[in-house]
Amino acid sequence: MERRKVIKGIAASAGIICAQRRIFTLAQDPSTKEQPSFALPIRGLAKQSGRLVQPIQLTIEHAGPDAPLVVRAEHQQIESRVLSAGTHTFNVYVDPVETGRQVLIEYQVAGKSESAEVRIEPVRKVQIFILPHSHHDLGYTDLQGNVEEKQMANISRGIELARNTANYPPGAGFVWNLEVLWGADQFMRTKTEPERDELISAVKKGWIGLNGMYANELTGLCRPEELLQLFRYGTELGNLCGIPVNSAMISDVPGYTWGTVTAMAQAGIRYFSAAPNFFDRIGTFMVEWQDKPFWWVSPSGKERVLVWVPWTGYAMSHIMKPDTEWVNKYQARLDEVGFPYQISYIRWSGHGDNAVPDPDISEFVKNWNEEYEWPRFTISTTSNAFAAFEKQYGHQIPEFKGDLTPYWEDGAGSSALETRMSRGAAERLAQAATLSTMLAPQAYKSSDLDAAWRNVLLYSEHTWGAWNSVSDSENPFVTQQWQVKRQFAVDAENESKRLLDAVLGAYASKSDNSSVAVHNTCSWPRTEVIVISKERSLGKDHVKNELGASVPSQRLSTGELAFLAERVPALGSASFHLSAAAPHVPAKRVTVADGVLDNGVVRAKVDSKSGNIVELMSGASTRNLVNTSRDEAVNQYLYLEGKDTSKVSTSGPVRIAIEEAGPLVATIRIESFAPGCVDLVRSIRLKAYADWIEISNTVNKKRVPLNPHPGEGGPAGAFAQHESKESVQFAFPFAIENSEIRIDVPLAVMRPEIDQLPGSCKNWLPVGRWIDVANAEYGVTCATLDAPLVEIGSLSATMLGSQTHPEIWRKHIEPTQKFYSWVMNNHWGTNYRAYQDGPVEFRYALRPHTGYDPAAASRFATGMSQPLVSSAHGQRSSMALKLRVDQKDVLVQECKRSADGSAWMVRLFGASGDNRRVSLTWADNAPIKVWRSDLREQPLESLGKQVDVSAWELVTLRIEV
Repeated sequence: MERRKVIKGIAASAGIICAQRRIFTLAQDPSTKEQPSFALPIRGLAKQSGRLVQPIQLTIEHAGPDAPLVVRAEHQQIESRVLSAGTHTFNVYVDPVETGRQVLIEYQVAGKSESAEVRIEPVRKVQIFILPHSHHDLGYTDLQGNVEEKQMANISRGIELARNTANYPPGAGFVWNLEVLWGADQFMRTKTEPERDELISAVKKGWIGLNGMYANELTGLCRPEELLQLFRYGTELGNLCGIPVNSAMISDVPGYTWGTVTAMAQAGIRYFSAAPNFFDRIGTFMVEWQDKPFWWVSPSGKERVLVWVPWTGYAMSHIMKPDTEWVNKYQARLDEVGFPYQISYIRWSGHGDNAVPDPDISEFVKNWNEEYEWPRFTISTTSNAFAAFEKQYGHQIPEFKGDLTPYWEDGAGSSALETRMSRGAAERLAQAATLSTMLAPQAYKSSDLDAAWRNVLLYSEHTWGAWNSVSDSENPFVTQQWQVKRQFAVDAENESKRLLDAVLGAYASKSDNSSVAVHNTCSWPRTEVIVISKERSLGKDHVKNELGASVPSQRLSTGELAFLAERVPALGSASFHLSAAAPHVPAKRVTVADGVLDNGVVRAKVDSKSGNIVELMSGASTRNLVNTSRDEAVNQYLYLEGKDTSKVSTSGPVRIAIEEAGPLVATIRIESFAPGCVDLVRSIRLKAYADWIEISNTVNKKRVPLNPHPGEGGPAGAFAQHESKESVQFAFPFAIENSEIRIDVPLAVMRPEIDQLPGSCKNWLPVGRWIDVANAEYGVTCATLDAPLVEIGSLSATMLGSQTHPEIWRKHIEPTQKFYSWVMNNHWGTNYRAYQDGPVEFRYALRPHTGYDPAAASRFATGMSQPLVSSAHGQRSSMALKLRVDQKDVLVQECKRSADGSAWMVRLFGASGDNRRVSLTWADNAPIKVWRSDLREQPLESLGKQVDVSAWELVTLRIEV
């Protein structure tokens, strides 16, 4: 089923024809209103006898024998010819107009006369670049395997059309833009060598345009390294083709996380063609940004990309055809918005999604440009079109700095388990790469890492499932697509675990279970509790460090052994020895009694009736950080059927048990019935010495009712749009006066409302690793390991089904001390899942703190998502990374071996919000050569051992030893 038919159905159901004209209706050219049947002004300038003239297209029927025709404009003869019998369409010409005006057109032939007034509008002398491409939906209208074959065939067909039109006049020759690169990646991995060579040659000739984004990604779901991986393959393919890739496209997806600018800059991308869905679930994005090119500035302020959203997003060719009427309407649109530039561009994505290249566009451009001087059309790559615009106007377009908070990430809550798996896999892959540099560089297999990252990226790609995923959820067409989509997350998780284990296996040299090595993949020292399996630690409850000093340990109720791994060095390891002696008790025990967990650093209380957290205090204060004034509490379960928030329900009576009683680890387990669930199990854990509490919520989800009439109504039907809709939240209301909320997003920190650009989503916001509520004196950081969405201040994620009206979306986020972790939903009527069932765990950690410190928040949350890793003891390779970074506020994002094998690639991130100077040292004092680099891994600028890292800047280093 073609997606444009799906869209048409949804649009009709949602009342799109009533939506704001500015976004959804086609611009109405005044010259085409109530036109008489025989005269149509064309907004083009032709050249006749060395002067520019403006055409009017006449269509005249003549039934008799040959007869002379006379045409007059404002009573002045402008054309005469002999007409034979039949219908005749031809142009007559008048002087160009500077402002719109009415012109009287009349003709006489064989005693017949007719006249009409037509409105002639001035012609814009505008250069219009046309970017042909195919929108890459990995599924939706067809099975994923078929789509892959289609997109690879499109590459070959694009090359063929470019070859066939290579001798056309300049600007008319066909060019095929690769919107995203997963199809090209598949092409290069599966096609024959001659076919691969043909693609490389076509890129070099300019027949194929490379755009650097791997997939049409939900960027708000990305982990920091994932966001960089989104652009890595573009640098690889560009290098193979011998051309720089300096442009990116994205289609369908409205909104992009702020760090996307940083990631693009790391890939050498300067131009960003963003073409969202032009009407559905896009808020005010198109209202604010359509036809308004601007420089999007990175969080550090040191990079920027040129962003341009074209009229109708990527859908123009779905709803129009290239002809004179289209030319008129396009100029009318430019008039309507007061477009001030003489260069513009459009997307041309064929007839539907995953469409074949459209050869008609070359014929239109060839014929138009041969007949008319203005407007001029040029078929182009993204890079060439944007470069031409920048050359002429780059100095005068505005700059904007902030988050373009995305909209469609909410769909990831329809498959919470798989989203959790993918998030964990991304963190584990970054750890595996860094761990290999620390312990066993020979274990680093770039091809295996790339394959695993491919699965992570394709899970976060915007196509979740079939067009009828909600209305006909058990249809094999739907279930087959979901199994492929789900497998991306499953494979990513399995591969990430295998790669991490491979590194540890290559390092470990002793089979003695008494020796344990603990590894820290972060760039700051860490003290955390490590858990060793029951089998590996059986009969050995006592633990000593490498200096022979006893460290606290505890045998858990699961049979596992927990011990405190103290001061594990940055990017380093520490050794511990297990023995049969009794456990060493910590000097400051953690206690649990009457629902209260206390270790002298943090105190938390669980309510005996609700199981919610009603008190959270720092050991240095008696101030309760939980706001219970509105019958809410921290970690309260909320379930909403439909969208009426007055009907939200919560969990029932609880059964509370002490699962771990200390002295190192204490855990309270809370079991309860919860609406929408088979059951709900919440656990609150506190460890000795820790300044945070850990939360584990396992939602055993119950499936909602499915469409009682499968397939009936399709995505636009009542069931898909409104019925069986639900959402699950956990509340986090805090009592922190005059506080401000800050949200970690990949490679940035943003403040809701303040740092959100116009057109951003405010009903829900993606969150990376943490969200912080703080004033100048105290606050709380919440690390969220599995759930990527939050609602700020209220339950505002209530947008069910298709939503085409900009005015109904949330406009402002008022100051607040409360947020909700939005963990599950099935709000969409298409693409995403209709239901989910079974157990899913959502983990959080709450850390009370003094004044806001973003670097401390990042260290805390990164430590939670990339925990210390234990293994059997082994021998570090003599070739291992021995880097030390002296600034704790500058975080090492990832370390890995360079692709050429001759250097270390290290990414530093300025996490404090302040500029820092970092001193780099090698542990054995070996001489090092430090270069500034990027995703292409080439030496760009020689640096000393002191490197300046600006606030929120990502610096990629190439270090040669």
